[in-house]
Amino acid sequence: MANIVLEKLVKSFGKQIAVQDLSLEIKDKEFIALLGPSGCGKTTTMNMVSGLLKPDSGKIYFDGKLMNPVPPGKRGVGFMFQNYAVFTFLNVYDNISFGLKIGNMSKEQIDKEVNEVARLLQIRHLLRMSASGLSINDMQRVALARSMITKPQIFLLDEPLSNLDAALRAVMRAELKKIQQELGQTTIYVTHDQVEAMSLADRIAVMNFAILQQYDTPHNIYNRPKNLFVANFIGSPTINFFEGTYKSGAFNLNDFQKGNIAVSSKYNGQIDDMLKQQEVVVGIRPEHVKLSDSKSGISELRVKIASYEPLGSKTVVYCHPDANPEIIVKSIMASGYKPKLGESKWLEIKEKDLYLFDKVSTDLVLRF
Repeated sequence: MANIVLEKLVKSFGKQIAVQDLSLEIKDKEFIALLGPSGCGKTTTMNMVSGLLKPDSGKIYFDGKLMNPVPPGKRGVGFMFQNYAVFTFLNVYDNISFGLKIGNMSKEQIDKEVNEVARLLQIRHLLRMSASGLSINDMQRVALARSMITKPQIFLLDEPLSNLDAALRAVMRAELKKIQQELGQTTIYVTHDQVEAMSLADRIAVMNFAILQQYDTPHNIYNRPKNLFVANFIGSPTINFFEGTYKSGAFNLNDFQKGNIAVSSKYNGQIDDMLKQQEVVVGIRPEHVKLSDSKSGISELRVKIASYEPLGSKTVVYCHPDANPEIIVKSIMASGYKPKLGESKWLEIKEKDLYLFDKVSTDLVLRF
């Protein structure tokens, strides 16, 4: 299909910088996600790839060919947007075949192509139905089919599942992944939903305030986040952060009057060398925070139970340090766990689950 290289792209709208010095390589047949909050530059990046926007500076290459001067219609790119833009005055067959008809393809070939893509998306039974009567889920499939049928080398998807409810989004995530693997199209998927990015993408480009924060596999994005922003943006419930200082093999945490987190002496020199100063942020994901009636492991931290959420397969417990009710500590416990509100517990933490960030640079210093 196509290998894509973005080289130091910059795009501004007036004084507002939308994309700043962005460089990425997207491999042939790869599925990548542009992930970040609203306004971070992900849709702007996709529109520059498509040719709908021209970068202020920087270069875009498809298979080594410079694409900056190439108009959108000649880039071999397919689109699907949050607004499906299905023609409701046409039936499903005519919606899907629209792009082929304006290309003067024979009726027999059009019929073959429409039936094949409808089979792939499981909508053959809808081909003669008016698009005005479609459910949102079926309309999404029709829009996807209309984009796919022209067999673009590159497929651009801008939050295509955001109009669906949670159950349908889960179904369509699986469908999209299967279809992309079957067709082998190089795909760029724009989303603010970390679940979509983590479940669909081969690699994820996390963006914030126009700047690329990290570009890596979902596994590395989650387990080795480059900085505090990435660590906090990925994961649900969000990661716990504890600010404090490091000295003599222990993290003394600001939000706890007593107690600390001790680490093995083998890390002392390494941590001292990496930190700009003693101020640190310790991160630990909720699934690695356990609540116990007795002190164990490396933690000497106590919390009080504030509330909890039974979620079937797990229970999310919200706690706070004894002396600081404004700070929330999240723990994931087993299904059926029913703590008493207000009771005190020890935090059970293992050294291998800690993330250490430099408070000054916000960069990950050490993943234990």
